[in-house]
This record gives sequence, C-alpha cells and structure tokens, in this order.
Amino acid sequence: MPNGLPNVFATYHPAVAFCYLACVIVLAMAAMQPVCVALALAGALGCSCVTRGPRATARSLLWALPMVVLALVLNPFFSASGSTELARIGSRAIYAESLAYGACSGAMMAAVLLWFASYAARMTSEATLALFGRALPTVSLMVSQVLRLVPQFVTRGRAIRAVQRSISAAAPRDARAAASDRLRTVSVLMGWGMEDGLVRGDAMRARGYGCGARRTSYRRYRLTRTDVGVLVVIAMLAIVSALALWQLAARFSFYPRLALDALAPWWAYAPYAALMLVPEVLAAREWWLWRASR
Repeated sequence: MPNGLPNVFATYHPAVAFCYLACVIVLAMAAMQPVCVALALAGALGCSCVTRGPRATARSLLWALPMVVLALVLNPFFSASGSTELARIGSRAIYAESLAYGACSGAMMAAVLLWFASYAARMTSEATLALFGRALPTVSLMVSQVLRLVPQFVTRGRAIRAVQRSISAAAPRDARAAASDRLRTVSVLMGWGMEDGLVRGDAMRARGYGCGARRTSYRRYRLTRTDVGVLVVIAMLAIVSALALWQLAARFSFYPRLALDALAPWWAYAPYAALMLVPEVLAAREWWLWRASR
C-alpha cells in the first residue's frame, strides 16, 4: 500500500475482510437515510485510508465528490417531487426534497464504490482463491481473473498509448486520425489479451487445473483466535446495525416532505457507527502492538 503503511486487513484471515466488507456494502446499499448515508460515506473514506492509503483515497475524491454534486443537480430534473419549492427554471420547479434525495443517492453510490475499492485492495486473486477455491472453484477463479485482468488491461492500454505517442509519425493530425488511433490501440490490446489467454490456458492445464484433484492455495491462511474474535464482533455489530437501519429507514421519508422530525436520537446510530469504525480500530490496534514491541 502507498505511504509505506500496511493494509489493515493484511494480518487477518481473508474471511475477516470479506465478511466485514460484504456486510458494510449490503447495509450501505440498503439504508437510504441521510444520517446512515453520511456514516457509510465517512466509513468508506476511513476504510479506504487504512486499506489503500491516503493518497489513493484523495484521488478517489476527485470522482466521488463530482458524483455527489452531479446527482444533486440532476435529480430535480428527473424527479420533480416535493412540497418545498426553492426555485423555478422555466416550468420546472426545484424542490428541496428532490435535492436532498439526489445528494443522498450520489453519496450512497460514492460510498459503495469506495467500499468496493477497499474490497479490491484486500481481496486479491490469491485471497479469493484461498477463501472460495475449494467450495466454488470456477466462480472463485473467474472473480480472481477479473480482479487481475481489469487493471492489467488498463495498464497495457496506457503502455500502448505511450508507445504510439512517442512515435511522431504515428501522431494523429485530425479527429479522424485520432479515432483510428484509438481503434488501433483497442486492436493491439485485444490481440495481446487473446494471446495471453492462450498462454494462461496452457499454463493452467500444465498445473493440473480441471483434473479433479482438490485445489490448494499458494499461501495457507489459518483462522486464529483473533480472527474468530473479530468475526464475532463484526457479526454482532452487523446484526444490530441491520435491525437499527431497518427501523431508521422505515421511519424516514423524502417525499412529499423531508421527515426531519423522524430522525432518531444519536444513540440509535451508535451500532452502525461502531461498525464503520472497525477498520480504524484494527489499524489502531496494529499500531499499538507495533509500538509495544519496540
């Protein structure tokens, strides 16, 4: 991870990262309530900082914040509903309820994408195969290959573009040449990918894939007492949070007016906030153990 900081889930069994991130992703998509969405976004940013690094998280904000603003601005034009009219653009009325719903939708989408970025940072192809390789060998192999091939294709595409730009004779002179240049890049990339697919298939057959024997992983992960304790805490917080979010989301409504009086007291959000703080607590624990061992 950048900045020399280890991934907070790297010292734990892959089941810990998978269970935690699966729980928070599902809960983040299920709770359309302003306070819950704000907690999910804050938790996603915090988890991204301790799994991907502050720099990668800051780069993610370059698309996350515009996504929230875009959803806030566009939602009143697609859903002109509400009772608090703020302004009019021609015959189209802009309601506060539509703006609030758009902001929450954009924040929820940004939070979910940040959670998935943290998932990809920890659940690599090796961890996915180690966790699901025996129970779901085909699915785990497919997921691990996608996690590996998508960034590989992006990196190779940039390399091809860099080589083409370094050749002055191949530089596009107009829009038509630029379009042809992009098609050439795609053609080279697809040919490179198909050739790699043949090599990868031969390598898998040479290693005995599909012979019917029970699969093993490159690294043996052992479920320790610490892993079990963290999993129990995550499960308890997730269950309590799910029950709380069910009640909180059912009480709140955006239309026909914002039900601000239905917002619950702060302690009702405590279990969900505690669930969001699990990565930070684990990072603080690892820092304390490292300091104590010096």
